[in-house]
Amino acid sequence: MSLAPTTISEITSKYNAQSEFFRSGKTRSIDFRIQSLEQLKSTVKNHESEIMGALKQDLGKSQFEAYTSEVGFIYEEINHTVKHLRKWAKGYKVSTPLILQPTSSKVVYQPKGLTLVISPWNYPFQLCLAPVIGSVAAGNCVVIKASEFATATEAIVAKIVKAAFAPEFVTTVEGGGPETTKLLEQKWNHIFFTGSTAVGRIVSKAAVADLTPLTLELGGKSPCIVDKDTDIKVSARRIVWGKFYNTGQTCVAPDYLLVHQDIKSEIIAEMQRAIEDFYGENPIESPDYGRIISDKHFERLISLIEGDVIVGGIHDKSKRYIAPTLIDNVSMSDSIMQDEIFGPLLPILFYRTLEEAFEMVNQHPNPLACYVFTNDSKIERRVEEEISFGGGCVNNVLVHLTNPNLPFGGIGTSGMGSYHGLDSFKTFSHRKAIAKTSFWLDLKLKYPPYKNRVDLIKKLMR
Repeated sequence: MSLAPTTISEITSKYNAQSEFFRSGKTRSIDFRIQSLEQLKSTVKNHESEIMGALKQDLGKSQFEAYTSEVGFIYEEINHTVKHLRKWAKGYKVSTPLILQPTSSKVVYQPKGLTLVISPWNYPFQLCLAPVIGSVAAGNCVVIKASEFATATEAIVAKIVKAAFAPEFVTTVEGGGPETTKLLEQKWNHIFFTGSTAVGRIVSKAAVADLTPLTLELGGKSPCIVDKDTDIKVSARRIVWGKFYNTGQTCVAPDYLLVHQDIKSEIIAEMQRAIEDFYGENPIESPDYGRIISDKHFERLISLIEGDVIVGGIHDKSKRYIAPTLIDNVSMSDSIMQDEIFGPLLPILFYRTLEEAFEMVNQHPNPLACYVFTNDSKIERRVEEEISFGGGCVNNVLVHLTNPNLPFGGIGTSGMGSYHGLDSFKTFSHRKAIAKTSFWLDLKLKYPPYKNRVDLIKKLMR
């Protein structure tokens, strides 16, 4: 069931209430922040079965995928943040040059203020609340605009936020384009957006108008390079798992495969076996295989099926079902290779030399993720050093974003800024520089008239 859109007057009222609450100074308390995060965790636990049901309704997610990628992820992020927050919030001391003595220097963290989180539909629970955890930990107020495409999850998010937080602290706004536009007209202290590059440009333009700090988590065509020196069976299973997890609707899913020509037929055969092992002969009957979010996205994906379909290609619009699909004999000029796929279609290309693979990757620069499967440390190092991408894995896919100790974010057209764990806290905090000078010594050297002191200053500054 869709929630009624938040009215324009309600948006203004929510914004004003949060402005007043932030000025009260209550969010500066570390105890208050920790208690708020623990209350969020407790509320999520109380509604866990409803969350699972909403994710099943919106995306056909199995209980395993719903828990591991959404609910469990949020528990882990809260636990990690609560455990380390007091240490993070203390700030840190830095050294001070001799010429500035007697001065000590430090960096302190300060909440930014009013923050806006706009989240997508593909992981509608996790990608909505993960940045909220960072913003609350940093001591900010938050307005959440969850995706209207995942209607059931949007409703449960609103219910959880209402139960866990005072509305003047953290609240939600429901609706689509008009409501988002109205939100972007407000003066925020930070905007956090996860979604497509096209919409990211619109959000960025709105943020620039007010010089608002901005985090963009976007996407792109994330390549998966498979070297001939690899464990073919294990590589195939990991690639199939990562590509068809959440029915391919993952911003860091392998978007296309670049396989060394010497092993192409072998890895395709192993991937075929892996698909059948994971989802059976008829994946539409598998309880572990999800569905496409909407008819619109379904039609877009169907239009991309071209070339030689090795596996899959079967689809059913009434169920928003597209089978796990491997496509061979694809060229870089095909329509499937122009934009991020964001669905269960995996085009397979081959390369002869690593330089040839890099040349193909660079036709879509700055992907959000990049993966390489190899036993050759030199190839591993070259991929890390010579390709510009947000983050990635060696001999695996997806898992880099599950470690709260690693920053997650894009570069260039795949995004700006990062979050998770400490990086979330830093993203939503202002790092304030403080220099404190003692009264016991006041050198006259810095005061005019300067006379002939420049040579002395040069020596001291060296």
